[in-house]
Amino acid sequence: MSWVRVYIHLVFSTKNRQPFLNSAELRKKVFQHIKSNADEKGIWLDCINGYQDHAHCLISLGKEQTIGKVAQLIKGESSFWINQNELTTEKFIWQDDYWVVGVSESHLASVRKYIHNQELHHSVHSFESEINGFMKKYGWTFLKEK
Repeated sequence: MSWVRVYIHLVFSTKNRQPFLNSAELRKKVFQHIKSNADEKGIWLDCINGYQDHAHCLISLGKEQTIGKVAQLIKGESSFWINQNELTTEKFIWQDDYWVVGVSESHLASVRKYIHNQELHHSVHSFESEINGFMKKYGWTFLKEK
């Protein structure tokens, strides 16, 4: 029997950072659906939350799961579900790209707290400043597409 415990913090935004998820009620409905769908697909989604234009997920990958496949399953199905249920006035689309880092067991509690406190966090910080902070913290730079 294999034992795997690899946690990742996955962040993805709406297409062009449009504030599609513009109410707490809508976000709750969408994030509950994503959690339920992840459970059905065997994805251990520890917690999820976000704000008007993005979502944060803490995920423990299974032994046969890849970051790309998990992101695709979560984003693709939720986009389809949001549009099928006409939860937004315009066609809902997640951005193709995403941001992800590994999370050590010693940091799980602080990442959970960070994810659960997105409403409060974004009352002070924009998503752009949040991403810029991550970029600086992890030493990343934007790559220009050709």
